[in-house]
Amino acid sequence: MSAYGHQMEQEYSARGLSSEDGSDMGSQFRMESVIYMSSCAATVFVGALVIVGVLLMTLLTALTVMLQSCQSREAGVVEAIKSDHHDHHRHHDYNNNHNDHHDYCKMAALNAEINNFEAYSLPEFCEDVAVKYINQGRYMRELNSSVSLVENYFNGITPNDDGYAVILMDIDDFLSTNYLGSNPLLYGYNRYGYDDCVREAKHMKHVFLVDLYIKLETSGWPLILLSRKPEKLLDATVEDLKSAGCGGWSKLIMRSTDEMKMDTRDYFEKQKTAIQSEGYHIRAVISSHMDMLVGSFIKTENFKLPNPLPFPPTQSIV
Repeated sequence: MSAYGHQMEQEYSARGLSSEDGSDMGSQFRMESVIYMSSCAATVFVGALVIVGVLLMTLLTALTVMLQSCQSREAGVVEAIKSDHHDHHRHHDYNNNHNDHHDYCKMAALNAEINNFEAYSLPEFCEDVAVKYINQGRYMRELNSSVSLVENYFNGITPNDDGYAVILMDIDDFLSTNYLGSNPLLYGYNRYGYDDCVREAKHMKHVFLVDLYIKLETSGWPLILLSRKPEKLLDATVEDLKSAGCGGWSKLIMRSTDEMKMDTRDYFEKQKTAIQSEGYHIRAVISSHMDMLVGSFIKTENFKLPNPLPFPPTQSIV
């Protein structure tokens, strides 16, 4: 080999060793760089996992608490709805029972009046119905409406000049009688302390009807007064009427000894027939009791006033 070739070989060998050493160092550098980057990424990744885990645990805990809270609220709402539902049903049942009792007592009382209290009997719960009818103001509203109907009717007409168009009034409706203490049918009202509301109803009925009496009398209507009481109480009845401010009546008719044995329907029928035979025209009859309103009389207006719970008229609650 020539000296030039030998020199080139030596240079090539030297470059080869140098290149080989450089490759080892580069490879080592690149390996170390990869290992370093992987550790950093792992650290960041682990840290991120820890953070995400903590967040997930926090979120899971919050969701659990919220779910429990919602379940509790839902349970409370359900219980409240159930309670309201049960209360509504209890209230509905009470109202239905009360309405059923009221309707039953009303029809039973009406039939008792129509039949003049023959085989008369009403269940005890009708006493409670009658008291509620008074205490809740229904009786006063119906009484006021009934009296207004009478007033409105007579506001539209005038009495005849001959004085023979008359109005019949049941004075037992508005002359006070203390049956609360003496009437055994009303014992339950005293026993349960209901007598105050009954007395108040009697008083208001007295006020309404005395006022109606005065309006009719001052308007020029002849008034014929009828009572179921015996004639022996005539003087006392006259005094009661005067004390109440009622005067100027055309007739005051009370029952004779023989008439006290008569059915009250027959008694009133007899008196009406006698009044008409005297030339009077009965324009209207005003009473809270059916026994005075029964009978067929041409062109006669019958005005039925309300009763909380009707008893035989001589034992009426109000």
